[in-house]
Amino acid sequence: MPMTDALLSSVEQLFSLATLISMLIGVVAGVIAAAIPGFTVTMAIVLTLPVTFSMPPLQGVATMLAVYVGGCSGGLISAALLGIPGTPSSVATTFDAYPMARGGEPGRALGLGIWASFFGALISALVLIVAAPPLALIAVKLGPWEYFSLILFAITVVASLVGRSILKGLMMSLLGLFVATVGPDPMMGVPRFTFDLDLLAAGLPFLVVLIGIFAVSQLAGEVENPDELRQGQALIQGRLTVRPLVVMREVLSRPLNLLRSSLVGVVIGAVPGAGGSIANLIAYDQAKRASKTPERFGTGIADGVVASESGNSATAGGGLIPMIALGIPGSAVDAVLMAALMVQGISVGPRLIMDNLDLVYGMFLAMFLAAGMVLVFCLLSLRWFLRITEIPKSIIVPVVLVCCAVGALALNNRVTDLYLLIGVGLFGYLLAKLDYPLAPLVLGVILGPIAETNLRRALMADESWTLFFTRPISLALLVLAALSVAFSVRRVLRDRHRTATR
Repeated sequence: MPMTDALLSSVEQLFSLATLISMLIGVVAGVIAAAIPGFTVTMAIVLTLPVTFSMPPLQGVATMLAVYVGGCSGGLISAALLGIPGTPSSVATTFDAYPMARGGEPGRALGLGIWASFFGALISALVLIVAAPPLALIAVKLGPWEYFSLILFAITVVASLVGRSILKGLMMSLLGLFVATVGPDPMMGVPRFTFDLDLLAAGLPFLVVLIGIFAVSQLAGEVENPDELRQGQALIQGRLTVRPLVVMREVLSRPLNLLRSSLVGVVIGAVPGAGGSIANLIAYDQAKRASKTPERFGTGIADGVVASESGNSATAGGGLIPMIALGIPGSAVDAVLMAALMVQGISVGPRLIMDNLDLVYGMFLAMFLAAGMVLVFCLLSLRWFLRITEIPKSIIVPVVLVCCAVGALALNNRVTDLYLLIGVGLFGYLLAKLDYPLAPLVLGVILGPIAETNLRRALMADESWTLFFTRPISLALLVLAALSVAFSVRRVLRDRHRTATR
């Protein structure tokens, strides 16, 4: 499809009344979900997925992007007003937004975060438009050797970044790869590791693992304390005053901080498995290092709020870069977006831009549109939607659990998936209690079939293993994988040495 025709087609589909309404609902859902401490954006996206099955591809993906972008902004609400991050990617936001709110400026704290989040999302969308198509053109020329090495590199990166133990991260990645082998062989259809159980005959569906690990395990943790389960807590007390234009000028008066933090978010978001929680902290750290008054960070200054929120929101566009260009999800949310496209029968990877240019352009435009919707909604409805957090956990937990069950059942209409959902969820809860990172496991399940298929294609094309090391790009990726592990081990040893010498 010519570029002009593809762009016009995407505009026509995106600005239809049905798509605009579903995106607006998605924005509201994303903001509210992220504003509730413990209810992550990933859970909101997973619950949105079954709803999009009956939608046209662009409408479904645009709706999920709206939830994603809304969730990136919503987490700052509880972070600023209670000092409790609504999502893991809002941790650094509490460092300055909460002291600012406690100092009598809650409206300014929220306004700074909302505008910084908006500009961070816009910058990441611009980088996405520039970076994704060239990467896709390069990726088309890659063979199965390069793809296998790329996936291996992605797994080592997430294993080294998540959690405090590189060994535990690698173990979870390997466990995810093993889980991906349960069920029919992806190329020959031969059953593997099913132990003659009908429960495992179809394998462990990706969505069941995703919902079980990220939603059910977390809900299980929420019901540990019966007293907390019955309590509801308001996010806001008193009256908020926000002057949007004044706060916008304050954010734009820090262009270097805003641009640097947004680019940090884009780069971190493009690293598979890293995500907003890491970008949030790194952007804040870089802003503090570049500041002439680093001692003021943590006391309630605007630079800290701008850095953390722009870095967090910029991961939305950054995570889409490897998904669109390479077919590798940058985060669990991007993995769900991939699943949505696959359910619609759309191949994800380098051919996505070649075969579905109108869909890709629509995703680009949806990022801008969702960012604008989030901004308007947050500024207009700030003091009203915060009341949602007064709902007790005794109501939220069972409602969300039912939604998870419906989402797991909707994909294949198999009751056995519900049993698997409960089993995977309890297993994930146990792993979390033992301080094992869950993200590498999920990434292993996502990338396992892709890695296996490319490994077997490579060996079918040429049985020599040396091609993985003689092809330049493949060799470079394998070296990067080894370096990521080596640097992580070095960092762990250095931290242990510092702790021992104190």
